[in-house]
Amino acid sequence: MSETVTALSGGEDINALARGGRTNILGFVLRLAARLPFLFIAGRAYGPDIVGRYAIAVLVIEVAALLATLGLKRGLAQALADTDRPHAHVVWDAMVVALIASLIASGVLILFPQAMFPNSQVTGLEPLIALVVLCPALSDVALSACAYRHNIGAAVTARAIIEPWTISIAAWAFSYVSARDGLIFAYALSMVAALAASILPFVREYGLPHGWRPRPSSIWWLARANAPLAGADAIEWATRNVDRFILALLFSPAVVGIYYMAQQVASVPQRLKSSFDPILGPVVTKALAEDDRAAVAKQVRQVGFWVTSAQAALAVMFSLPAEGVMGLIGKEFVIGAGALCILLVAEVLASTGAVCETGLVYIARHKNLAVSVCVLLLQIALSFVFVFVARAQGWPEPVQAAGPALALAVSLTIGSAVKAALLYRLTGAPVVSIRPSFFAAIAIASLVGGAFASLPKHYEWAELSIGMPAILVTYLFVIIKFGFGPEDRALFRKMPAAGEATLPTEGKL
Repeated sequence: MSETVTALSGGEDINALARGGRTNILGFVLRLAARLPFLFIAGRAYGPDIVGRYAIAVLVIEVAALLATLGLKRGLAQALADTDRPHAHVVWDAMVVALIASLIASGVLILFPQAMFPNSQVTGLEPLIALVVLCPALSDVALSACAYRHNIGAAVTARAIIEPWTISIAAWAFSYVSARDGLIFAYALSMVAALAASILPFVREYGLPHGWRPRPSSIWWLARANAPLAGADAIEWATRNVDRFILALLFSPAVVGIYYMAQQVASVPQRLKSSFDPILGPVVTKALAEDDRAAVAKQVRQVGFWVTSAQAALAVMFSLPAEGVMGLIGKEFVIGAGALCILLVAEVLASTGAVCETGLVYIARHKNLAVSVCVLLLQIALSFVFVFVARAQGWPEPVQAAGPALALAVSLTIGSAVKAALLYRLTGAPVVSIRPSFFAAIAIASLVGGAFASLPKHYEWAELSIGMPAILVTYLFVIIKFGFGPEDRALFRKMPAAGEATLPTEGKL
């Protein structure tokens, strides 16, 4: 009887992951559709120098907002799972924590605005842009609270529709108002819009906190308990963004702008993984509450395969015609094609570790934090080494600027292997799903892409408009036909009725 219950529970977990996965895939497609117009508008209307200035300002605002959540983006699920208090009171406590921390972070940046604009003069009301820190911090907490109740649609609406389309439209409109600050204005407006789209479903899910009074002791406990999670979030964020800081120290704003555009294209697949965090976190905490670590490994293994497969598809699709993709943004950005290819490969290599971290932050958060810190330090050291070696060899500037991207790929690969091994040891079950069909899909899709790339120069339009879809369709056909088992196909089918057991996953290649 207990085995039957366990099997049903495991099936329900996979169904929850699949349901969230389908929603997130839709959100990912919508985000991609909105992100590409923004890159085109930013590159064509503003140019590399202004994009570089914008990239550093947003970098500082995002890290301040991340720290202001104090780890509640992922820690809120565990706080809700372990409490006897009304959930509405707990989530509003969390909002107060984020609000106070955001105000402190905003105040520091207003006092020291040069942190946001290190390579340019700060004028007018530009220091007040630091107030935007409140928006992503509060939005993250609100959406995490919605995700605890498996409301993933709220995140899709806020982050995949409202935010990217607002910044795309606003960037175009503000380009006629201020060629210098238009991108910053557009970013601020998109963050406000995303916050509004996050608060509305949050209030619908939990309502107003009747009878609630902020508890300083509870708020302090939330902040202290989630400090390792906040550290892990900050380290993960820094790993993906410290390369921009290093480039700002060693190169001109134009180089930073070109690299930022390559990074934005490459980070589209990474957002697919991060969109699984809200649904995977509650499922993992539920399994841990039942002391079922094997279930945690199974959930991580399943989501890891989905994410790695999707990221590999996009890596092949974007890297083979990389020059054409960067050329769409603007002719000045074509030299960033090499960095784009390296960053896309880095995302695939890092995906296993990124998904494993979702389990580690709940099982061994301090060990996970230590590994992340070591990976970040290795990345920083390698970034400087690669750049200085390239300079000593007299290699051209685009090759030098790709050094941080290569350092990212190497360090993330090492970190991914270490985190997967650590989670395997802690759960006693495999956390990585390696299937021959995965490599076959990459190889066959690459052959299709190579055929389009070999076309004469005047057929470059066909490489982008026909070749990229052909690469994606080929890859998906091979991986789904020969690599997906019954649980993988849960992503594409209606959920089974309550009490219906999930089929085993035997027979996958």
